[in-house]
Amino acid sequence: MTTAESPRTLVHPTRDRIRLEEVLHALADPMRLRVVCALDAGGTEQSCTQLQLPVTKSTSTHHFRVLRESGVIRQTYRGTAKLNALRRDDLDLLFPGLLDSVLAGAARQAHGG
Repeated sequence: MTTAESPRTLVHPTRDRIRLEEVLHALADPMRLRVVCALDAGGTEQSCTQLQLPVTKSTSTHHFRVLRESGVIRQTYRGTAKLNALRRDDLDLLFPGLLDSVLAGAARQAHGG
């Protein structure tokens, strides 16, 4: 588990520390998958408030932390906003086709397929 050095510094795993089992765990939750799909569709960094989840704030914070600590997203502070970006380059390099397959499956499922 990683910890933040200060409230404004978020620690992320380096590319060589991203583990498949942690990525799969992060992507297995419907709320976290929803965040990943939204980040992929948006194509740019999005704030936590833009990625509203139908859960409590503490639960939402937990989901974002799991995604960050697994290496699926990168979070950075810009002023008072915490911005989120999908670590697609890292994930595609480490696990070719995984993210595309998961996103395609999520889209099929969302459309009743």
